[in-house]
Amino acid sequence: MNHDIAIKMVGVSKYFGEVVANDKVNLEIYKGEILALLGENGSGKTSLMNMLSGIYFPDEGQIYVNGKEVSIRSPKDAFDLKIGMIHQHFKLVDIFSAAENIVLGLPADRKKSKKDVIAGINDVCDTYGFEMDLNKKVYDMSVSEKQTLEIIKALYRGADILILDEPTAVLTPQEVEKLFNVMDNMRKNNKAVVIITHKLHEVLSISDRVAILRKGSFAGEVATAKANEQMLTEMMVGEKIELNIERSEPQNSKKVLDIKHVTCLNQYGMPAIDDVSFEVYSGEILGIAGISGCGQKELLEAIAGLQEVSEGGQIIFTDPDTGHDEELIGMNPRAIKEKGIALSFVPEDRLGMGLVGSMGMTGNMMLKNYREQSKVFIDRSSADELANKIKEELGVVTPGVDTPVGRLSGGNVQKVLVGREIAASPKVLMTAYAVRGLDINTSYTIYNLLNEQKKKGVAVIYVGEDLDVLVELCDRILVLCDGKVNAIFDGRNVTKDEIGLKMTYIGKGDVQKNGQK
Repeated sequence: MNHDIAIKMVGVSKYFGEVVANDKVNLEIYKGEILALLGENGSGKTSLMNMLSGIYFPDEGQIYVNGKEVSIRSPKDAFDLKIGMIHQHFKLVDIFSAAENIVLGLPADRKKSKKDVIAGINDVCDTYGFEMDLNKKVYDMSVSEKQTLEIIKALYRGADILILDEPTAVLTPQEVEKLFNVMDNMRKNNKAVVIITHKLHEVLSISDRVAILRKGSFAGEVATAKANEQMLTEMMVGEKIELNIERSEPQNSKKVLDIKHVTCLNQYGMPAIDDVSFEVYSGEILGIAGISGCGQKELLEAIAGLQEVSEGGQIIFTDPDTGHDEELIGMNPRAIKEKGIALSFVPEDRLGMGLVGSMGMTGNMMLKNYREQSKVFIDRSSADELANKIKEELGVVTPGVDTPVGRLSGGNVQKVLVGREIAASPKVLMTAYAVRGLDINTSYTIYNLLNEQKKKGVAVIYVGEDLDVLVELCDRILVLCDGKVNAIFDGRNVTKDEIGLKMTYIGKGDVQKNGQK
């Protein structure tokens, strides 16, 4: 590995009011290496990298690029210093082609003829092993293609230092492998690459060195060759924790949901989910896998009464205690609740659909049952008691239960939301990307909560993107491809590569149901 220093950060601090995001951090990034930046949610990883990319400006400390002290006050300054950052939410114009997005905003002295632009982009693609249709519109691209486009854009514009924030969050195993090949080629071309991720097995497979942040401070670094998952976790958390997902055998399972021929249309009148049929059982965790945008969101919302279902579909809830059947199609969430059907939903959009960011924990607890109050003045005592119970049992880090949840870290917001939904004692619990962007410690807290619900006889539906977790956590795994059920696997007898293949067009064909009961 080349030991020439690309970036050196000395005593860098960033404050947001009384919150210390980064506290006197010292960090070196070398040319020709892949550095993994790890830490729990709220540890300051992204804020530290945002100071390199010009989104934030440090309140204290110095930043050196190629040995020279610099002041990075805007993304343009970062661009001029050949620093590029690929964010989780892409910065692309949907109606433009790949090539148009790459040259968009370039200074006048860098604008060339279309022929020269295409030739230059193709040179980048050939050097690093990218595959990209330069005429393809962004709105026709998969998540993986959009991410590839962002990386090509940064490299075409001359980036020597590339920061990737959670780059594998929504990729299949096959797409991750392609990305890692590209990153390896960047390393061989003496680029400095920083990857922010929570997936420790990926850190160990691709990085050269790991730097750890804990509560905004630099907690240490280690050569990847000398590290393992347990060591990295203990460095992040500061204490020993167990990294095992318990998966017990389902007990006394009964059919709770029978989904038959369900189709939902998107805003353009095209099927978001297309003729979907499957069953859900009590006391099991049913995983749902699929490339982002393949109908996962619409499927859960259809069951929850938030999405209109086309004629001919059925969603039948069977009470596991009484055996009574109830058709859910045509009911909104309020009607479902008034029927006495205990269904809880943890949506993908935590602060848009799940919680009100401007309200505290107590207020968000009250949202679930405020219609049931008959008094002129709402009684806060039970909601306050529940909020404090969730805060204590799930370890929610907040100044108080009345602090707006929008001010909390993503992991703490998710604990509040999951805790509230579980407190409703559901018969069916649906979660969409329950651990997306969460650190490993918080993720295992969520996995344990889901397993506790399974043991209580709850039917759990878990939509996830980490296939390693799906294989380890779930009893059965349903795979969606283009809105259709492409396979149903037994979670104990399937590999993540088999799932990944069925998530793509390559794996389309006859539906496999070896996991179907």
